[in-house]
Amino acid sequence: MWCRRLSHLQSRLQDLLRGRVTCWALQQPNFKSLFPLAIHWHHTASKSLNCVWQQHEDHFELQYANTVMRFDYVWLRDHCRSASCYNSKTHQRSLDTASVDLCIQPKTIRLDETTLFFTWPDGHVTRYDLDWLVKNSYEGQKQKVIQPRILWNAEIYQQAQVPSVDFQSFLETKEGLKNFLQNFLLYGIAFVENVPPTQEHTEKLAERISLIRETIYGRMWYFTSDFSRGDTAYTKLALDRHTDTTYFQEPCGIQVFHCLKHEGTGGRTLLVDGFYAAEQVLQKAPEEFELLSNVPLKHEYIENVGECHNHMIGVGPVLNIYPWNKELYMIRYNNYDRAVINTVPYDVVHRWYTAHRTLTIELRKPENEFWVKLKPGRVLFIDNWRVLHGRESFTGYRQLCGCYLTRDDVLNTARLLGLQA
Repeated sequence: MWCRRLSHLQSRLQDLLRGRVTCWALQQPNFKSLFPLAIHWHHTASKSLNCVWQQHEDHFELQYANTVMRFDYVWLRDHCRSASCYNSKTHQRSLDTASVDLCIQPKTIRLDETTLFFTWPDGHVTRYDLDWLVKNSYEGQKQKVIQPRILWNAEIYQQAQVPSVDFQSFLETKEGLKNFLQNFLLYGIAFVENVPPTQEHTEKLAERISLIRETIYGRMWYFTSDFSRGDTAYTKLALDRHTDTTYFQEPCGIQVFHCLKHEGTGGRTLLVDGFYAAEQVLQKAPEEFELLSNVPLKHEYIENVGECHNHMIGVGPVLNIYPWNKELYMIRYNNYDRAVINTVPYDVVHRWYTAHRTLTIELRKPENEFWVKLKPGRVLFIDNWRVLHGRESFTGYRQLCGCYLTRDDVLNTARLLGLQA
């Protein structure tokens, strides 16, 4: 009797391998116990499609496009793009996520061409294109770079011969604006030439790509070395490399510099790709990179000069990374404004100082320093989340104007022009 039953089950297995086994047969208890792997995996193979999927108790597993993906069932129900769950005109979710049963499982799953169909206990059907799942899966995102970049030192940047964009082309053509933003996204700096040397024209330039971010320094700032604000920038002293507004909870994303006049010597601007330096730390001392990305620090700005009274505090690690793909997206480095270190336990402090020193050595290597002389008519845009800036001391009278831009709006403009940002 057992031999006949085993022979029958083996015959069923052969049918499975030929693609002829029925759903009823797959549900038989003896078949499941004897061939536990054979009854779970579903194969679809052709010249254009190679897809394998498996329904688990608590998740759905999919192998497609050389990627193994796992999806929680609540996630699959929550991201349904049917008309009753998602408004395709506003691109907003209509489904109340809190109404989804946290123990939900699909009643049936089937694949038709390149579309998966999940039928839920209440009869609702969710459809997913396989490519959409690859693109939006955790495993797919782990392999994806949010923003492509070209890391550089002075030699790499100079050899790239990145072109500047003309003022009129920047203002009047999509092509000029797109070329500018492409360079800015890749390198973290970009120049616009032939700008009339006035604050009004600089403001018009900035508004072409973003809203201007008003801060404690105003909307457009205009300064000389008169120490009218409680900041070293308002002097003739040299400034070491740093990022601005580390004492904001969200540091300003982009800054704009335009030298309107300089009657004197010195004052060159220093630019350093912080991401290039951080990459060197990651390659040489990954444990120090990790420490700099995990330890939060306070940065502080206290001002009591004239009518200006401010006390700003921002908190965050030196290196900020996306947790799913480990991509660096912001460096917060300013030795002038770093506050008392009281957010780090004693047994971590010395290791943090060692890691900070490693990064500082990379940032201060002469080969990583790109020096540029700002002059009237040439406007510099800097990604303040990536590129550090400084200056050498100067003599004479020097006028600068500029502003901060909202990062979200700059990236929004880039995306609308078809750039990855």
